[in-house]
Amino acid sequence: MSGHHIISLKYLIGTAVALVILTFITVAVAYIHIPPPFNLFVAIGIAVFKATLVAAFFMGLVWDKKINTMALLMSFLFFIIMVGVTLLDTMYREEPFGIY
Repeated sequence: MSGHHIISLKYLIGTAVALVILTFITVAVAYIHIPPPFNLFVAIGIAVFKATLVAAFFMGLVWDKKINTMALLMSFLFFIIMVGVTLLDTMYREEPFGIY
């Protein structure tokens, strides 16, 4: 026996319906005027929640070994660190010879 979990149709349909509802919420929030720093937080929050649903139920991480969840989280952490280092490099550069 391979130990794989068969995801029931109830979880798949429930997750798909939740993703469709969250997509409609994302579109609805886009038409609401939210001040500039907070509109990014709302959009990223909804996107992270949708990605969590996909990873947990469509990828089966809820029923899988916890080492796979940790590997996914560590890869996201590594990605955030690499983007942060890149932003630190590009945000604090001097403009070359005043061209821009």
